[in-house]
Amino acid sequence: MLDFFAIFSKGGIVLWYFQGAGVSESFAGPVNALIRSVILQERTGHSSFTHNALSLKYKLDNEFELVFVVGFQKILTLTYVDKFLDDVHLHFRDRYKNELEHKGDLKFLVNRFEFEDDFLRLLHEAEGESVTKPQKEMRTYYKSQKSQKTVKSMIETKGGDKGKEQTSKKNKNAKKEAESGGLEQARSGSQSVAKKTVENGNQALTPQEIIQRNRDKFFQKQMVGRAEKANKSPKPQQRKKKENREWDMQGTNPKVLDYSRTDGIGSHNNQGQDQEVSAESQIQVGSMKGDLRDFDYNSSEDEEEEEEEERVVAAEVSRKGATKGGFGGMFGMLRGLVGSKTLSQRDMEPVLEKMKDHLIAKNVAADIASQLCDSVAKKLEGKVMGTFTTVASAVKQALQDSLVHILQPKRRVDILRDVLEAKAQRKPFVITFCGVNGVGKSTNLAKISYWLIENGFSVLIAACDTFRAGAVEQLRTHQRRLNSLHPPEQHGGRPAVQLFEKGYGKDAAGIAMEAITYARNQTFDVVLVDTAGRMQDNTPLMTALAKLIDVNTPDLVLFVGEALVGNEAVDQLVKFNQALADHSKSDRPRLIDGIVLTKFDTIDDKVGAAISMTYITGQPIVFVGTGQTYNDLRSLNARAVVNALMKA
Repeated sequence: MLDFFAIFSKGGIVLWYFQGAGVSESFAGPVNALIRSVILQERTGHSSFTHNALSLKYKLDNEFELVFVVGFQKILTLTYVDKFLDDVHLHFRDRYKNELEHKGDLKFLVNRFEFEDDFLRLLHEAEGESVTKPQKEMRTYYKSQKSQKTVKSMIETKGGDKGKEQTSKKNKNAKKEAESGGLEQARSGSQSVAKKTVENGNQALTPQEIIQRNRDKFFQKQMVGRAEKANKSPKPQQRKKKENREWDMQGTNPKVLDYSRTDGIGSHNNQGQDQEVSAESQIQVGSMKGDLRDFDYNSSEDEEEEEEEERVVAAEVSRKGATKGGFGGMFGMLRGLVGSKTLSQRDMEPVLEKMKDHLIAKNVAADIASQLCDSVAKKLEGKVMGTFTTVASAVKQALQDSLVHILQPKRRVDILRDVLEAKAQRKPFVITFCGVNGVGKSTNLAKISYWLIENGFSVLIAACDTFRAGAVEQLRTHQRRLNSLHPPEQHGGRPAVQLFEKGYGKDAAGIAMEAITYARNQTFDVVLVDTAGRMQDNTPLMTALAKLIDVNTPDLVLFVGEALVGNEAVDQLVKFNQALADHSKSDRPRLIDGIVLTKFDTIDDKVGAAISMTYITGQPIVFVGTGQTYNDLRSLNARAVVNALMKA
């Protein structure tokens, strides 16, 4: 029932393998896919992996740096696989412990492990234990406990009725006693009230008469107060004159905002143009040529402080062997655990739990944080620590390495190079932008347009957001401002940016197709397709997006997401990819190729959304939006993001 079982080292040496009867396909393809997608990408939080029609279960041995993998058809439900994998792992390492300790000699021991007999025995035992037991014969009604209880209750009915009568009599007597006691308390209470009235000088007055007298006094006081207020003459209220607002950062002579003037000075339209001109004057033309700059967090002062702190901690560790201080925050605990020892799950649990809370506080999705901690635990379990290495420092270093691996893309996305290749083939390079509402698709599309123009490419913007009112006008404004920064004279008399639009209510896929055809005929270098914002649960709009991508086959599909979201980022990306796969008519549906992370300058060091988005899709973050102007566009620096994430 098993297709294969393989034992290999992390260096790629296959020590032993088993292939099931009747299985002709080699296990190399599924195992290589497991290595590429899971082990090298630091995604070992789960112990299972699916490749085509196979399900793979794997187990890591960090002490001897081995990987145990079993593969079987995913339509089968084999309940014994997990226990069987553990048994094979323990039996193999116990039997060949001496050989495995000499890791340098493993290359000479390939295919020399006589493990087939033990393997088949363990497999037979596992399959035998998993055989379902025969179902027990159903009992009849007369053998059940319910029938016995019914007969018993029928026999004891008379005694039960007598008991009920006695209890009801007792309840009645108790009720009478309570009523008599209540009357006595009421009498004693009335006597005490009478005594109090005599003491207060209210002789010969009943309690009702006293209440009525107090009520009359209260109404008399209310009438007197109203009369006094009516006699007072109200003071005339002087209306405070509204003062002009003083604006910061406007020089010594601020302009007066008076929209009622008729001479046009300070009017709404002119004011908007003044703001637009001032914003354009802040943009440095020619500052974005070449590759984008990295968005870095740490200044040189911060790095020097961190290095100085690490030197102090290292000195304390070497002097005392264990320190009372800490790396700060989440890694301050368990610093006393030093010495050469093998790490176990129990040693790491407190640190991993604190690490998980720290990642969630930094905006990492809860599910992703749990998987990262599980991956770190499996990566470290069984490893031997150094003499002065603490559990906290080992876990911290392993987490940093895992996060850097996750953020570094599996493939390099070099848009400038790809545009040049498409230009050599005389076709435009097409980029489609998609995402939820309000994340900044159109704004960041304009930033990318400016970057492409700065590098000498001509851009055609396809207005395929035919759903939101004002979407076309927004793109038209960006087009006008971009062309004012790069006049047509600099591009051979042709505008650097043009807008292709067909109005509202039209088919977005058809508009994109016409725009790509127009760009090919007019020799545009890049086509940027702006789509409508849509929630991931909106089935009609998700179907339209899948149709647009399926029909036009863009070169790059970018998902635009906010850096402010946590758990929502995972839900958005999973459902976008799922919708693109479900509604595509192709055998190989086109999914998201990269991510644009917006509003990155508003989150300080809570950069967890970058980890969540990259982990769930496996795709790189291509652009990072860091401000409001066109030159506020950066690329992601993985090491800087990880440093910000690990700060306490």
